[in-house]
Amino acid sequence: VQLQASGGGLVQVGGSLRLTCAASKFIFDKNAIGWYRQAPGKEREGVSCYSSSDGSTYYAHSVKGRFTISSDNAKNTVYLQMNSLEPEDTAVYYCAADPFLCGMVVAGLSGNGMAYWGKGTLVTVSS
Repeated sequence: VQLQASGGGLVQVGGSLRLTCAASKFIFDKNAIGWYRQAPGKEREGVSCYSSSDGSTYYAHSVKGRFTISSDNAKNTVYLQMNSLEPEDTAVYYCAADPFLCGMVVAGLSGNGMAYWGKGTLVTVSS
């Protein structure tokens, strides 16, 4: 499996979840890794990314201060800690990897042409 995402679920408003993206070593070493999400009826949007080359991280404005991306380089794994969850965070979250992923997230691009996608994991925030 090249990218495997897990950790979604149902949580109440204000709650927390942690998503996990396990990558192959090749993908982890050669790409930035991060998360996109797609809510029903909405376009896919970049959420956050981590660049293993320099440890830099980026966040969409809508999640800044609430979500934290981190990595365990020994496990080729990236985590997304999501706190203070809001109903607007309800979406299918996709782990993604691409050399230019962080640029896509910063530019607000939809992720078309992404090199690697993992299966989505559903996050539902109930009010």
